Amino acid sequence: MTDPAPPPENFAGYQNEIYLHGLEDRVPPFTTDATRLGASARTRLDAGAFGYVAGAAGSGATHRANREAFDHYRLVPRMLTDATDRDLRTRVLGTSMPAPVVLAPVGVQSILHPDGEPATARAAASLGLTATLSTASSYSLEEVAEAGGSAPRWFQLYWPNDDEVCVSILRRARDAGYSTLVVTLDTWTLAWRPQDLDQAYLPFIRGVGTAIPFSDPVFRAGLDRPPEEDLGAAVLRWVPMFTGTDTSWDRLPFLRQHWDGPIALKGIQHPDDARRAADAGMDGVVVSNHGGRQVDGAMASLDALPGVVRAVEGTGLEVLFDSGVRTGSDALKALALGARAVLLGRPFAYGLAHGGEDGVRHVLRSFLADLHLTLGLSGHRTPDDLTPDDLWHR
Repeated sequence: MTDPAPPPENFAGYQNEIYLHGLEDRVPPFTTDATRLGASARTRLDAGAFGYVAGAAGSGATHRANREAFDHYRLVPRMLTDATDRDLRTRVLGTSMPAPVVLAPVGVQSILHPDGEPATARAAASLGLTATLSTASSYSLEEVAEAGGSAPRWFQLYWPNDDEVCVSILRRARDAGYSTLVVTLDTWTLAWRPQDLDQAYLPFIRGVGTAIPFSDPVFRAGLDRPPEEDLGAAVLRWVPMFTGTDTSWDRLPFLRQHWDGPIALKGIQHPDDARRAADAGMDGVVVSNHGGRQVDGAMASLDALPGVVRAVEGTGLEVLFDSGVRTGSDALKALALGARAVLLGRPFAYGLAHGGEDGVRHVLRSFLADLHLTLGLSGHRTPDDLTPDDLWHR
């Protein structure tokens, strides 16, 4: 006889917890308004670190478009739907989740807080959420996996042009329990990012955000001296290996050969690219423009989402959504348009800047409570109930 499945989480309970703390004159450690987190974090970070996280490509047009697109869609609440009890649980790319929310791969987290990625992994694990570790991590694959314990975890790959290094990193990720591979396609070289350029700020050339390759035995074997003894030489080997080389669709079988779990391609905007991903046997795509950090003047991710969903209908390919998500209603709109889950990025990064692990947890609990409450108040009991008919499009 198997044990019964645990009941769904009452994420909305965080609201009551906060109000009850008010009886003791206790208020949240920082704002519960995700749209104000960036401005608040700016007061806590130096200009280089803040600009790196908050900045965008070129004029910032794509970044602005991501947020504006959410205002073009409006939820249409329904009444008397018996939505008292809600269940956010779902399964995405083989991973069981308490809610359709995944932590996006955010690199170089140590510039926000010394505890960096392990703090984020611990916060996500405490809520049962899946965190996606970036190749540009400040800590090694193994260190972050240990911090996350038994919680599910995904790994994001910036595809190096050295196949042996790539295979070694993938092997380490699998050995450390990362179940799903998220391959970022849109950042094979850095875009023109004025906020970083004006500060002449790039953490990687300082050896920050390079912990995964610098701890990799195959990468280290190609150096005359280890990075701890000659950082400059290690950086000069890293730069051309991880930046400046685009690849092609016919290289995807290489990833399938060396990764036996689900693979999702991140950075998909065009329906034809989604179809090609399905034809190539990929398991998922992440509709994303990298939070507006790569192509200035590109379309908003939310505007791209319906076309991608239609393009892969019936193929079994799962569609996830990234770029611009701040609130529970943002997530519901993406889910109504066909996303299986949303990736949350900058908000939790700002939470890390505010308070390390506790800061990340506060942001995640706030987001989940907002999502849980807004789902019910809009007249739905599960995310699967949502359809495009629940939206009004301006």
